[in-house]
Amino acid sequence: MYHRTIFTVLEKHLNEPEVTVITGMRRSGKTTALKYLLEKTSHENKLYLDLERLEYRRIFTRNSFSEMQADLEFLGYDFVKNGVIAIDEVQLIPEVVSFIKYYHDNFPVKFLVSGSSSYYLKNRITESLAGRKQVFEIFPLDFLEFLNFKAVDATPLFTQRMKPFRPLVFATYQQHYEEYLRFGGFPQVVLAGSPEKKEQALNDILNSYLELDIKILSDYSVIDDLFKLATLLAARIGSKLDYQKIGVLTGLSRHKVKDYIQLFRATYFLHLVEPYSLNPDRNIAVQPKIFIADNGLVNQFAQVSSGALFENAIANQLLRLGKVNYFQKKTGQEIDFILDEKKAIEVKETPGTFDLKTLQSRAAGLGIEDCTLIGRFPPGAEFYDFVWGGCVF
Repeated sequence: MYHRTIFTVLEKHLNEPEVTVITGMRRSGKTTALKYLLEKTSHENKLYLDLERLEYRRIFTRNSFSEMQADLEFLGYDFVKNGVIAIDEVQLIPEVVSFIKYYHDNFPVKFLVSGSSSYYLKNRITESLAGRKQVFEIFPLDFLEFLNFKAVDATPLFTQRMKPFRPLVFATYQQHYEEYLRFGGFPQVVLAGSPEKKEQALNDILNSYLELDIKILSDYSVIDDLFKLATLLAARIGSKLDYQKIGVLTGLSRHKVKDYIQLFRATYFLHLVEPYSLNPDRNIAVQPKIFIADNGLVNQFAQVSSGALFENAIANQLLRLGKVNYFQKKTGQEIDFILDEKKAIEVKETPGTFDLKTLQSRAAGLGIEDCTLIGRFPPGAEFYDFVWGGCVF
């Protein structure tokens, strides 16, 4: 089994009495995480239930908890002893949350729960299991995990985190980073052999996302509208979110556009990066910017410029490091990203001295001294005062 960074955190929580809730977009690795935790459970009183299987869903639609318990005991679980029950795709059966709450409070059972719907898990489970759970989010692979899945030694890269550009580092890992930019970080896609198989895997992920996650949280009749909107949003990565304009382009009302975008956020399809401002200012842009959660998804939905694709990847890399905003005046002066309100970041495919000076000047106006230029390719001149995209982690 390939190791994910989040496994270490999840394993520590395995010994806590709280319910471990794992959520994230479909095919991002939640089932693998559950099975990893079960492997790390020292005793044999453990049970894995995938609620995509009809016979397991039926257990939690029985008339009483005692009937549910009897079914689980038939499957080999002993409620008298300490044990672990892992329930996958929990969003498929809302009734299961009441079962988890009752047995968590009254029996020595540790629950591991996973599901693809952030909206369902963060709202229903938050309300029903208040004080009884901790939620962990799992995302597509970061670049270091990508290298691990490709059986490439990433150890030397650890020393280069956010460090100035070095030609040898670039030469060693560039080919892998370009693949990461093109096909993204879904484990199934990374492990697929040929480009054709990777695209097939991405299509499968998209279809399962729309057919399973979206149908649970929306009306079946709106799937076509959601697909149309997703295609438009993918083509506009890095752009400010204008609900009115998007409504006109899609033929949807502004209200529906807002609802559907919230649905996409809730199911981890996209992220919105909010504008940064020390004080309310009419000259500062107020709309958030759109970024899709995985570059492979972008490429399946739309054809975008290589610069936009690179910026989308960096946005996702930065979002794992802390709070991310952007800054832009209505005059057009912009800073691509501000990390944790103290580091100004500009993203350029081929960075140069002028880009760094411009960034430093604009950041100084905000009182920010820490500036980082992030690039994809080295310029023709020997300018190394930037961080290569593969070293952003």
